[in-house]
Amino acid sequence: MNRLLSAVALMAALYAGSAAAAPSQDPAKMPAGTYGLEKSHASVVAKVRHLGLAAYTMRFNSFDASYVWDPKAPDAAKVTVTIDVNSIDTGDAKVDVKFADQFLDGKNHPQATFVSTAIKRNEDGFTGSMAGELTLRGVTKPVTLDVIFRGYEAGMLGARSGFSAVGVIKRSDFGSSNLTNFVGDEIDLVIEVEFLKK
Repeated sequence: MNRLLSAVALMAALYAGSAAAAPSQDPAKMPAGTYGLEKSHASVVAKVRHLGLAAYTMRFNSFDASYVWDPKAPDAAKVTVTIDVNSIDTGDAKVDVKFADQFLDGKNHPQATFVSTAIKRNEDGFTGSMAGELTLRGVTKPVTLDVIFRGYEAGMLGARSGFSAVGVIKRSDFGSSNLTNFVGDEIDLVIEVEFLKK
């Protein structure tokens, strides 16, 4: 019994040490390779104003992403994202169906995709912007996101990295002509993602 308790205490101490260690925000310490989305720690949220007042807050429950990283060429990192637009979740099933159909044209274009084209880092090394091509409703337009590299961590839960990103797009730019005074044109994007090294 004492051996068992000792083993449990050792594992708890190792885990606590790993959890307490802050991730490195130095991108150069992140190993080269392909990183896939860790879906249980990721979210894509969109917000659009209703009557110019409170915002509908919509989460997409089905999406995937990956990126290819080389610390010797950080600005050449390639990011790809695919979102199932019919997985939209506002908390109201009737609104979900309406938004997916009328605003996102989910029947004809069930997927939205984003492919990065350029990454620009600020002097601090862990904030910057990512430009890319967003395809929504079958229309492709350039979009730029402000990005924060939250860090890289290689511990008991696997080698993983984290990012936050925000941006603004307009529905009208992607052919969403169903514009009313009830639902705004501008959509705020809020993205939180963790990746695991493959």
